[in-house]
Amino acid sequence: MPRRSPLALGLLGLAACLLAAPVLGCGPGRGPVGRRRLGRRQLSPLLYKQFVPNVPEQTLGASGKAEGKVLRGSERFRDLVPNYNPDIIFKDEENTGADRLMTERCKERVNSLAIAVMNMWPGVKLRVTEGWDEDGHHLPDSLHYEGRALDITTSDRDRHKYGMLARLAVEAGFDWVYYESKAHVHVSVKADNSLAVRTGGCFPGHATVTLQSGERRGLADLRQGDWVLGAEPGGRLVPTEVLLFLDRDLGQRASFVAIETASPARRLLLTASHLVFAARGVANGTAAFLPVFARRVRPGDAVLAHGVGGQGLRPARVLRVSREDGVGVFAPLTSHGTLLVNGVLASCYAVLESHRWAHRAFAPLRLFHGLLSLLPTRTEAGNGTAPEVGMHWYSRLLYRLAGGVLGHEALQA
Repeated sequence: MPRRSPLALGLLGLAACLLAAPVLGCGPGRGPVGRRRLGRRQLSPLLYKQFVPNVPEQTLGASGKAEGKVLRGSERFRDLVPNYNPDIIFKDEENTGADRLMTERCKERVNSLAIAVMNMWPGVKLRVTEGWDEDGHHLPDSLHYEGRALDITTSDRDRHKYGMLARLAVEAGFDWVYYESKAHVHVSVKADNSLAVRTGGCFPGHATVTLQSGERRGLADLRQGDWVLGAEPGGRLVPTEVLLFLDRDLGQRASFVAIETASPARRLLLTASHLVFAARGVANGTAAFLPVFARRVRPGDAVLAHGVGGQGLRPARVLRVSREDGVGVFAPLTSHGTLLVNGVLASCYAVLESHRWAHRAFAPLRLFHGLLSLLPTRTEAGNGTAPEVGMHWYSRLLYRLAGGVLGHEALQA
């Protein structure tokens, strides 16, 4: 270990104290995107009128508060996804397909439950009797109006199975399960934009960044200390140093928003709550571009893409926006808080829909790394330091403190 002066150690101590402030990273928690793994332990059916967890549905310990009705054709309606799983029977008594519409999280959980039902009772399928409600058949604050709740039975309608069906729903990862009626089980999930449901990581493992030299490099091969292309607030491309990875896991599966553009043709995948710079409609300059959650981008909007032949940033019209699963999650943090991923400018931040405040929140971490770089250290072989696997402790600190300091509602869009 090299000797470090008392002044340098004092500065490091000061920076460490500053690091106690809550900050905003790319995604909280190491929880899986999909279902809980069913163990070999004996499962016990829920009792009639029992609910799990044993708290009211619309509390933080369960599915959280209602956010208001989702109306057909509204902005939030576009966030609902249809479920065409052939292993699930949808009653769809309205004959509108409404029961098939649900949030991404709800879809993941019910698909997991469908597999568990077939494993438990061969030849029996999961049946959904109520999904998204647009006709006002439930209480005013029901989560059915948001596509976050389902009423379920088995396809054979054997009521003796419903207690175990409720238990399987708990194991499948629903945030609240209620053996509500002799005729069905009620299940619900947290909102997709809830702090409690976001997972770590921002970009998939096959995404690439542009190095200062112009070379493309996969995120899996990126290292701390590498210099990549990012952008200043005015939109000018600049080299920016990779300080660390807020999250890095080569094997984790995640759900990504896929944004496809034309002229230049680009395809960016990033998590739904990650920030990307976009503008409504076609924009001619960079001033109109604002940081928004990826899930808010729509066809016809514009994002900032790296021009062909080494040109600067230019608006690129969004052709398609879709959802796609991927393996590997990577959340690099650069000194400028921005970077080019697959040729599209993105922020390093998520959760809070403000790039400016998120960048300010990471100032103590940048200060710490700046001071650390002034200290004499032993030269390492290679072009950079290999990053550790998992979520950075600074991000973990945020998600433990942010709920108490800022309030969970303040971190939801």
